[in-house]
Amino acid sequence: DADVLLMDEPFGALDAMTRDVLHDELENLWRTRELSVLFVTHNVREAARLGDRIVMLSSRPGRVAATVDMTSPRPRRIDSAAVNEVAASVTDRLREEVRRHADDDRG
Repeated sequence: DADVLLMDEPFGALDAMTRDVLHDELENLWRTRELSVLFVTHNVREAARLGDRIVMLSSRPGRVAATVDMTSPRPRRIDSAAVNEVAASVTDRLREEVRRHADDDRG
């Protein structure tokens, strides 16, 4: 009966179809129980599909590098244009972060 659900890569080892079904189940649970969900994932599309806000962390030290608020309405499909657009933007930002740390390590 908690108000907050903490999830750390819960669908990482699943096939795509099972993951998609569980995305729907999680969204239904979130909606009916009015939960706050903290969902950790390395899958950018998954973050864009499920999240209201995406928080990107730096690698060293682990700090908030950027946040992106999702504005597209729910429910979202993982293959929707809105999810793809946000996922591409987040991926670009994450690549910049990786490059920055690689440059810092060389310098």
